[in-house]
Amino acid sequence: MSPLASRAEEYLRLRRALGHKLDDAHRLLPRFVDFLDAAGIQAITVEAALAWAQRPDADPATTVWARRMTVARGFACHMAGIDPATQIPPVGLISYRQRWRPPFVYSTADIAALMVQTQAGNPIRSLFRAATVQTLIGLLAATGMRVGEAIALARADIDWADGVLVVRDAKFGKSRQVPLHASTIDALAAYAVVRDRHQARPETATFFVSNVGRRLIYADLQDTFRSLVTAAGVGAGAQLRPRLHDLRHSFAVATLLDWYRTGEDVQARLPRLATYLGHRDPRSTYWYLSAAPELLALAADRLQALQEVQP
Repeated sequence: MSPLASRAEEYLRLRRALGHKLDDAHRLLPRFVDFLDAAGIQAITVEAALAWAQRPDADPATTVWARRMTVARGFACHMAGIDPATQIPPVGLISYRQRWRPPFVYSTADIAALMVQTQAGNPIRSLFRAATVQTLIGLLAATGMRVGEAIALARADIDWADGVLVVRDAKFGKSRQVPLHASTIDALAAYAVVRDRHQARPETATFFVSNVGRRLIYADLQDTFRSLVTAAGVGAGAQLRPRLHDLRHSFAVATLLDWYRTGEDVQARLPRLATYLGHRDPRSTYWYLSAAPELLALAADRLQALQEVQP
């Protein structure tokens, strides 16, 4: 292990001990250190941080470049007190313009195709890995949970008797209860049996575990999902590539569509959906009303009908 890699582990341990959430740093900092080590760079410089953050494997119009720089700058601030040769990248060196990305809305057939593909032996060759990914995809599709929330789900967070799971310390520091359909509880229970048979003594208390009994890694899961999408032919020809996070969007859109079709008071029920999804307030949930053309059409029809009955 290089000196920088050792310092990076020390930095992450310190931040965790102080209670910081380190999803980006845990994933990105080792990549930054690998970049520096591969280039033979022993001290962080602004030039090196900029070169790593602006690698052409991501769209500069997204937040990726800025998030990379945030991680590099945080580590540089830590290293500046250890190595005087360290340069701290200035704030605002990389700016970005947030761009709204329309979600890919999965159909029921799309989700079924992905679930079937997990058992096809390609791209997932491990039977246990296949069971893990299949169950996690099913949970995301059935609940609209964030991917990180599902990965962090602990065994003790599922109330089997009442059919409720607890999402702890989620985005914005909130925790919430998520009621589950009986079929979802059954699927989770079936996976738990397989998991305990495969990993009798895992290294983690999380509900979903890897082949070696550790917590799942977000980036690895995303790579697996992309392979499944390609193998299943889901979204072939679509303008935007389907993402794992789009399962959350699809759940929200499907819920709203169902409410419109069954004549529910959508405006009155939106706060409930916001609470279920863990949004900070209903304004974030209103975004989904423009996420699918069918939703826009139904909302317009509802508005027109209301206007026609008004004196």
